[in-house]
Amino acid sequence: MSSIEKSGTYMLGDRTVFRMGYGAMQLAGPGVFGPPRNHEAALAVLRASVEAGVNHIDTSDFYGPHVTNKLIHEALAPYPDDLVIVTKIGARRGEDGSWLPAFSAAELTQAVHDNLRNLGREQLDVVNLRLMFDMSNPAEGSLEEPLSVLAELQQQGLVRHIGLSNVTPTQVAQGRSICPIVCVQNLYNLANRRDDQMIDDLARDGIAYVPFFPLGGFTPLQSSILSDVAQRLDVTPMQLALAWLLRRSPNILLIPGTSSVSHLHENLAVAQITLSGEVMDELEKITGES
Repeated sequence: MSSIEKSGTYMLGDRTVFRMGYGAMQLAGPGVFGPPRNHEAALAVLRASVEAGVNHIDTSDFYGPHVTNKLIHEALAPYPDDLVIVTKIGARRGEDGSWLPAFSAAELTQAVHDNLRNLGREQLDVVNLRLMFDMSNPAEGSLEEPLSVLAELQQQGLVRHIGLSNVTPTQVAQGRSICPIVCVQNLYNLANRRDDQMIDDLARDGIAYVPFFPLGGFTPLQSSILSDVAQRLDVTPMQLALAWLLRRSPNILLIPGTSSVSHLHENLAVAQITLSGEVMDELEKITGES
């Protein structure tokens, strides 16, 4: 059994995916802006992920912008039948690389068409409506207007499934009253556990939860507990943090990103790590670590 298979599977809409996926954000240039440092290396990572069995890739046309989707198309088309590509809309990039909101009906519609064109698809598997911008503290507010636009695009056949990103429990409830929601993508990791109850509620309803910044993002996880336990288990602290997420709940799908083939395989290997109840109890103490 491969590392990917050992991660188990979960439903993403009407598609079954392995719980270890791949996030393409790091394939763009510095600051997720501009072309990759090494074009051929970026293609190699994408091909290696699929060769390893990955069938869930996370991307967006505002990565670059228009960079990662074109790389995915160049590297992987014609796409494997079981490959699920999840994208997100709700932002655009300024000429200086800044992140700007893009929630008007025209901007959301254009974003869907841009994703379709650059990925070379007639229908997008999953589109997450990303609410910007403070990713460490999602703000309350109605998402009825932008989500209704996305739901209309779904009815037109351009979008197969819809998800939400950077949202509160209240917004998830509102979103589910407007259209079926197949996944929620929020900030969550060992040290940032605000969504504990949300994860359990979504699991009860068969909805996937996809943590972004599973390793801390731009401020990587630093913990003496994490380092000590990782050393004892002969794994890296980052592998241990990912393994904890896999064990945390069966509806969690991981999309760690990298621009290195060796690092890709290091990430995928976490599915082979078995964590005892005692180790899980130790890691639970990280949020209260001084």
